[in-house]
Amino acid sequence: MTKRCAVLASLLCVLCLQGCTITPWVKPYERESLADPIMQFSRDPLSSKHFEHVHDVREAARGATGVEGGGCGCN
Repeated sequence: MTKRCAVLASLLCVLCLQGCTITPWVKPYERESLADPIMQFSRDPLSSKHFEHVHDVREAARGATGVEGGGCGCN
């Protein structure tokens, strides 16, 4: 029974991943509208970048937020 479940699970994974390879999600002519500033998460990217830096320094952790730099935060 477990071999049958493993085969079924692997077949399901292959079928799910196959849908990602057929066509690209974003067409080249659609990238212009996605690069519009209205598509940004924050209205003021400089202040949000500073807030993320302060948060990273206080928490002593760096995540996948795109914040450059590091150190102890003594500046």
